Amino acid sequence: MSADVHGSGTADRPDPAQGCGVDHEFLALERELAVFLRRARASSGEMAREVHPELEPAAYGLLVRLEETGSQRATELSYYFGVGKATMSRQLRALEELGLVTREPDPADGRASLVRVTNEGLARFRQVRDARRELYVQKLADWDRAEIAELARLLHHLNARAEI
Repeated sequence: MSADVHGSGTADRPDPAQGCGVDHEFLALERELAVFLRRARASSGEMAREVHPELEPAAYGLLVRLEETGSQRATELSYYFGVGKATMSRQLRALEELGLVTREPDPADGRASLVRVTNEGLARFRQVRDARRELYVQKLADWDRAEIAELARLLHHLNARAEI
């Protein structure tokens, strides 16, 4: 048998787009998004540990959301992140135990509570976020500002489509 039959050469590798009806552009997009998401997950874990060594990576996103909104009910957070109430309750309990969030009575409904980031949690979160933003500035220093704006616009457009 020849080497091509055994698949030892690169020329005999099948084209992933061939026969599946997907354009090369969409395959390239899928590939780049997979790399981006893998790096984002790793980055989220690093940032979580910088906020607090015991903070779970998934809980870092809660701090991001609460910093944006000020305060929210746990049920609203569950819906936003697409997780069950039990999962959200566990994550919020862990954040409370670390002193990063607190619960207060909801003035609109005394039976419910609002979750908000504590002053310590906010200070820790912002320090990590600001350091991360500075890294973005450094990594993209050779990019034209219009390219950065275009990337932000396109990502916003992609995210808005994902919400539909």
